[in-house]
Amino acid sequence: MAEVCVVTPDPARCPGGGEHIEFIRSEAGTDFHFGRTLARVSSELGLDGFLYFGSGSGGLMPEGDLARMVSFASGDAPRALFNNFYSCDFCAVACAGQALAADLPSIDNPLGFALSDAGVPCLALPRSASTQFDIDTPTDLLVAAESALELGELRAFCLGLESDHPSLGRALAVLTERSATTMLVGRLSPATWSHFEGEVASRTSALVEGRGMRAGSSQHLLWVRQVLAEDGPTVFFERLARACDAAWIDTRPLLGTEAATAPASDRFASDLYRIEEIRDPAWRAFTAAALRSPIPVVLGGHSLVGGDLYLAAQACWKGRNLARRLHPETFA
Repeated sequence: MAEVCVVTPDPARCPGGGEHIEFIRSEAGTDFHFGRTLARVSSELGLDGFLYFGSGSGGLMPEGDLARMVSFASGDAPRALFNNFYSCDFCAVACAGQALAADLPSIDNPLGFALSDAGVPCLALPRSASTQFDIDTPTDLLVAAESALELGELRAFCLGLESDHPSLGRALAVLTERSATTMLVGRLSPATWSHFEGEVASRTSALVEGRGMRAGSSQHLLWVRQVLAEDGPTVFFERLARACDAAWIDTRPLLGTEAATAPASDRFASDLYRIEEIRDPAWRAFTAAALRSPIPVVLGGHSLVGGDLYLAAQACWKGRNLARRLHPETFA
């Protein structure tokens, strides 16, 4: 039996595998249902426990940590281990029968909630670059290229990217200035913010909204989205520039909802500031206003204010005075 199964709507487009890799065709297009596919594949392969990785996730996990996840999945009691319980990117599941009998969601983000509701004990890995970094957008690759982490083939690929991003370098430089303020906007975890603030020299502020927007619905309107709608993008960025010296913005909660958002081509073009390629007028106007802002603004998705911040907090110090990063030890 294959040790790695790649579920894809088009196996022909995947690179050649081997005796330990099997490509399995999934439903194409909008018919894809994560939960049904997971249950089907597990049943067909006769799996009792398994590791699941969403596309782009887990790329920084050390082999030793992966081995421990395999050991977890081989346990003799039902349980699940998540990189992020509130918005799953990857997980390990032991004694999968109880888990797969649950009412599984159509996407992977709310898998933790579904298993917990079904009575499966759920645990979470510590938050770190290796557990939180996920390649969802072009910005994630650009931040990875700026880091000095040993990323193997991923780093070589990132360094080969051609990018003329207008603000990433300037935003990283702001992180080393004690007199500066960096604003984080979007689905930011307090744990990630706490780590980030301890690693950079600049002050940090945050507008934390939209957490769980894909894992579960909410009746509340996001305050920042309302401000953007009422002020318009030009005034929005004028106000933002008066509040900070650089901003990292998870744009998806501001400009899209679970029910309706621009296609990936528009979202990714916005992340890269390729304004001429953006067809959605709201995304085009927002991106153009961000480009005109007097402060550097980095745009992206959830990972921008997640795993990317762990890498950015390290990347900003390349070639700069590391001593300025140091914070006083806690007095015992």
